Amino acid sequence: MVNLAKPLFFASSIFLLSIAGGDEGTEQMVARLAEIKAKHEANPHIYLSDAVASNIRGTLKPEMSVPEWFRVSITLAKALIEGNQNQEAIEIIESIKRRISVIPPEAYAKIEPDLDRHLGLAWLRFGEQENCVFNHSEDACLFPIKDKGVHIRPQGSENALKIYKKLLDQNPNDLRSLWLYNVAATTLGLYPDSIDEKYRIDPSLLASDYALPRFYDVAAKAGIDIMGLSGGGIMADFNADGFLDIMASSWSLDDEIKLLLNKGDGTFHDASHRAGLTGIVGGLNLTYSDYDNDGDLDVFILRGAWMNKWGYQPNSLLQNDGNGGFRDVTKAAGLLSFHPTQTATWFDFDADGWIDLFIGNETTQGDNHASELYRNNGDGTFTEVAKECGIVVKALVKGCASGDYDNDGRPDLFLSVLRGQNYLFRNAGPGEDGGWRFEDVTEEAGVSEPIPSFPCWFWDYDNDGWEDLFVSGYQIDDVGDVAAAYLGKPNGIETPRIYRNNRQGGFDDVSTTAGLELCWMPMGANFGDLDNDGWLDFYVGTGDPPMETILPNQMYRNDGGKTFQNVTTSGNFGHLQKGHAVSFGDYDNDGDQDVHIVMGGAYQGDRFMNALFENPGSANRFLKLHLEGRQSNRAAFGTRIHALVQTPTGKRSIYRTKSSGGSFGCNPSRLEIGLGDATKILSLDISWPTSGTKQTFENLELDNGYRIVEGEDQIAAVEYPQMARDSSAGHGHHHQH
Repeated sequence: MVNLAKPLFFASSIFLLSIAGGDEGTEQMVARLAEIKAKHEANPHIYLSDAVASNIRGTLKPEMSVPEWFRVSITLAKALIEGNQNQEAIEIIESIKRRISVIPPEAYAKIEPDLDRHLGLAWLRFGEQENCVFNHSEDACLFPIKDKGVHIRPQGSENALKIYKKLLDQNPNDLRSLWLYNVAATTLGLYPDSIDEKYRIDPSLLASDYALPRFYDVAAKAGIDIMGLSGGGIMADFNADGFLDIMASSWSLDDEIKLLLNKGDGTFHDASHRAGLTGIVGGLNLTYSDYDNDGDLDVFILRGAWMNKWGYQPNSLLQNDGNGGFRDVTKAAGLLSFHPTQTATWFDFDADGWIDLFIGNETTQGDNHASELYRNNGDGTFTEVAKECGIVVKALVKGCASGDYDNDGRPDLFLSVLRGQNYLFRNAGPGEDGGWRFEDVTEEAGVSEPIPSFPCWFWDYDNDGWEDLFVSGYQIDDVGDVAAAYLGKPNGIETPRIYRNNRQGGFDDVSTTAGLELCWMPMGANFGDLDNDGWLDFYVGTGDPPMETILPNQMYRNDGGKTFQNVTTSGNFGHLQKGHAVSFGDYDNDGDQDVHIVMGGAYQGDRFMNALFENPGSANRFLKLHLEGRQSNRAAFGTRIHALVQTPTGKRSIYRTKSSGGSFGCNPSRLEIGLGDATKILSLDISWPTSGTKQTFENLELDNGYRIVEGEDQIAAVEYPQMARDSSAGHGHHHQH
C-alpha cells in the first residue's frame, strides 16, 4: 500500500540553499515583470482605476464650461467606482446633481436617470465593501442572500434600493434597475416579502431544478480567503502528502502568485515565499503539467489577456524542483514570448511521451498575435511549430481544449474565439514527410458557434465512451438581461452549446434541450461530480468587467446524461462577485469533490476573496486513481479510463479521460471518479495514449484509491490521509461507507 500521509515539502537543504542564493531565471522574470508594471503605471490602462481617476481629476479646472465640467466629472465618478472609492464618487455625483439642477426641467429629466444609475451603483458597492468585505461571512454575496449574508450596515443598500425604486417608478420597463433593485433588497433581508410586488422577481423563478444539499463556503475558516482580482486557480497535491493544495493568481502586477498548502486539519498555510514565488506577479490563468517527466507538477502562468497594447507580457513556466520550490525557466525552455493570452492546453500531440503546449493568443484591433504550438523536445526545451503543423490562427482566442473526439488515439484541438468562429483541428498525425499535421474540420464537425464564446472543454457527459464538447457563450447587453432571463423575456444572452459526439466525425447540437437558459457570461468554468453519481456536472463563474455586472454564478447538475439541472440556489453556489478559475477536488479527503473558485473582477477596485464550497456528502460510491505514464507522458494526460460497475439495477459503464478539466481553472492530477450506487467494481480498463497499452484490473474495492503505472501488472492501493480536525467545526458531512 502506498502511504501519502507524510509531507515531502521543504525536506531538502538544497531547496533552502536555493532560497538564499536565488535563481537566475526567476530573478530575470521578476525584473521583467517589475519593468512592465512601471511602464503601465506611467501610461495606465483602463483597469488601473486609481491612476485613471488621478489623471482625470488633474484635468478638472475652475474655468471649465458646465458641459465640459459635467462630462469630466461623471467620467471621474465612474473611475472612482471602478477603484472602489465609492464615497468620493457619491459626493461628486451629488455635486453634479446640485450644479445642474438649475437647467430646464425637461433637460434635467433626460440627464437625471443616468446620474441616478451611477449613484445607485456607488451606494450598492459601498454597502458591499462595508459588509461583504469588512464583515465577511460564509453567506456573503450568495444569492439570494440570507442568514449571515444580510448586511449589518445597511446604509449603502438602503440608499441603492431607494434609487432603483425611483428609476423603476419613472420607467417600469427598466430591467437593469429591476435586477439591481432585487439584489439590493436581498442584501437587506427584504426579499421577497418586503419589496414592491410589481418590481419583484418571483422567488419561485430562482428555485433549483433539483434539491441538492447545501454546500458551505469555508474559505475563511480554511484560511484561503485571499483578496484578489480575476485570476487562475489550481487544486492539486503539490507536495505529495496526499492532501490537495491550492495555487491561485490575480491578474494585477501588484499581486504575487499564492501557494496555499493543505495542513490536513481543515486549514491551509501560505508557502508562497518559501516556494520561490516572491516577485512572480500577475496571471489571469494557470495551468499545470509535468513537462519534464520527473514526477512532480509544473505550472504555466498566462498573462496579458484583455489588455490590447498593454498585453505584451510574458508567460511563465515554473519548474517544480521536487523539494518544495519553483523556479522560472521560461526563457531557458524556449517559451519566452510577448502576446496577450489567458488560455493554454497541455497535450502530447505527437505521441512521443513528452507533453506539448498550445497557447491561444489574442488578436484585437488589428494587433495580430498568432496562437502558438510548442513541441516538447524532451530535453527541457520547446520548439514553436504551429505554422508547420497547419495551425494558423490569428483571432481573439479565449479558450482552448484538447481531446480525442474521433477515438483514433491522437488528441485533437478546439479553440473558442470571442469575436469570430471557433475552430476544431483534427490531429491527422504524421504526413509523408514525417511532419505532424492538423486539419481544420470545424464546419464539417458543426462546432463553429457560438460566435462570442469563452471557456470550453472536452468531456464525456453522456458516458458513451466518446468525447463531447462544451462551449460557453459570452454576451449580454447589460444586467437587465439577467432579469429578462428569469422573467422569460427576450434578452441578449448568448447561451452555451452542448455538442454531443455523433460518433461519425462530428457533433450534434443538443443545447436547446440541455436546460441552460440561465447560463450567462461564463468566465471561469470547470466540471466535476458533485454527488458522485458518475455523471459530470459543471460550475460557471460569471461576470464582465463593468462594475454594474452583478449576477450570480451558476451550478448545473448532470441528470443522467440527458439534460442539466440548475442547482445554484439549493447548493448555495450563486456568488454575486465575478467568478473566475474553478476547480473541483476532494480537499478534505472524505470522498466527495469540493469546489474552489477565484473571485474578483478586472478593475483595480473590484477585488474579492476566494471561495471554497465544502461538499456535504452523499451515499454514492467513488474511486480515486493516481496514474503514471512511462512510455506515455508521466502525468498521463490523455489516458482513457473505463470503469464497469455492478449496480442494483444492472451493469453500468463510466468513462473518463485524464486532463486538468476546463480551460479556466484546473482539477487535481489524481482522478476522482463517482460510481453512483455501485455495489461492486467489475473491471477497470486503462488505455494509455503513447504506447497504446491497455490494462485491465479486477477486484478493486469501492471508495478506495489506487496507483497505476503504465505497463505494470501490479496495482497498488493508495492510503490517502484522513483530515484531523474538530468535528464540530464547519458544516461538511464527512461520511464513511
